Amino acid sequence: MFSSGSSTPKRSRLLTWWDSLSPLSRFLIITLAAPLTVLNVWALATIFSYFKSLLVVLLVASLLSFLLNYPVNWLEQNGIRRGQAAILVFFASILFLSFLGVTLLPLAFTQAQQLVARLPEWFDSGQRQLMMLNERIEIFGLPISLDGLITQINDRLKAQLQTIAGRALNLSLNLAVFTVSKLLDFILITISTLYLLQHGRDVWESLIGWLPTHVQQPFSRTLRSSFQSYFLGQIISATCMAFGLVSVFLLLKVPFGLLFGLTIGLMALIPFGGTAGIILITSLVALRDIGSALQVLAVALIVQQIVENGVAPRVLGSVTGLNPFWVFVSLLAGARVGGLLGVVVAVPTAVVLKEALVAVRSTRKGEGEESEPGEQLTLGLTPRSEEEPERPNPEIPSSERRSSQPIPKLNG
Repeated sequence: MFSSGSSTPKRSRLLTWWDSLSPLSRFLIITLAAPLTVLNVWALATIFSYFKSLLVVLLVASLLSFLLNYPVNWLEQNGIRRGQAAILVFFASILFLSFLGVTLLPLAFTQAQQLVARLPEWFDSGQRQLMMLNERIEIFGLPISLDGLITQINDRLKAQLQTIAGRALNLSLNLAVFTVSKLLDFILITISTLYLLQHGRDVWESLIGWLPTHVQQPFSRTLRSSFQSYFLGQIISATCMAFGLVSVFLLLKVPFGLLFGLTIGLMALIPFGGTAGIILITSLVALRDIGSALQVLAVALIVQQIVENGVAPRVLGSVTGLNPFWVFVSLLAGARVGGLLGVVVAVPTAVVLKEALVAVRSTRKGEGEESEPGEQLTLGLTPRSEEEPERPNPEIPSSERRSSQPIPKLNG
């Protein structure tokens, strides 16, 4: 809208060219752009798989520096130099992780070995419970039979779950044992994290310097809220859930309570992972005793609701703003492209894409509103609202104002 004293925003050449196209031309362009987009995604996935080791090191170091940046900034605000604060926070984090690795992880690994050894016994117990339930169903004359389910548990499910548990245990053992390549990656991640804590601002400014000036600050804020706040909130929520579940499981004397609580907490780092972990642990405990499984399910749901409705809203707020459907789609896409690491960064990446699309849409909407027909384009006048009374012009004499008024018509 052209008006006096207001500046007209410059319209993008790309948007102008797009609006000048016919509907058929737009359809053909979109049709041709779809396979090119798929080809580009495939090329990026191939490049990621080729440089996977280097990209994993850089991405993990960036995420760790993102998270540790909070205490570093707090110490810097309290008068400590950033270099000294970064070193202090870095070594404090190393000591904390070492403490967890010496205390909790050996206990959890021992319980995992015991669980794998006792799974056949639990499957036999689950089969007996199903047989007893099937007998009671037959006594009541209900048209339900559990013979097929009992056969499936005895023949297939038992062997498959034992194989999965054994592979998970071997994977955990392989991750715990350091090889030469793993040790090199660990050293590179450690050095990169410490460097980014000290000089991350300079590195980030050099990267976003390639973007247009009006995009740099919004992009930085969006990326910070999408990654830093998201991961910090997920870690706090998962930690609260793991601590609460382990405490209650040990209090109720649930078998392998430490392992089960830590498993649900680790799975809660990923959206929908906490619910999947609760279902998995409840199903395992149900093989041993259905009553204990119901207790585990009730306690886990109560702790989950407390964390999600009490802790998460205060910590996370509305960081993602994504519909659960798109969260699920982003997790599937991340798993397909980058595996476990892709699942970890899928949601914040989707948030960044969403904010970019919203910004483009709002820009086009604003430009469309400014070119709507029917607006006053001459003399720079803006329309007067109907509720506002007409004010007399003090420069016109009152006699002329009276003469300029219309003469009312007389009936008859």
